[in-house]
Amino acid sequence: MIQLPRASLAALTIACGLGVAPAVTAQDATLGRHLGATCANCHGTNGNARAGMRSLAGVPQDKIVAAMADYKSGAQPATIMHQIAKGYSEAQVQLIASYFAAQKPTGK
Repeated sequence: MIQLPRASLAALTIACGLGVAPAVTAQDATLGRHLGATCANCHGTNGNARAGMRSLAGVPQDKIVAAMADYKSGAQPATIMHQIAKGYSEAQVQLIASYFAAQKPTGK
């Protein structure tokens, strides 16, 4: 077994951690985009809905998360969103909300 000085071990741990973090972030963004794609039928491509439906593009993440929580709890009446919201974990809702918050509204 190789013995490393504490300082070297700490530096190696930090370096390895820095190399992994961007990959996790990229995976999260990709997963958020894929999960958000399931919303396209009602909320439009990339969250830019057609007339008569609420657009999600550019809506702040915390507002989307709060709305999903309200749908899940039944505090917000809905025809189908209460059922859809219950199908996502809190982590998935965060990823979806982050994805839509980063999208640019088209202004249609």
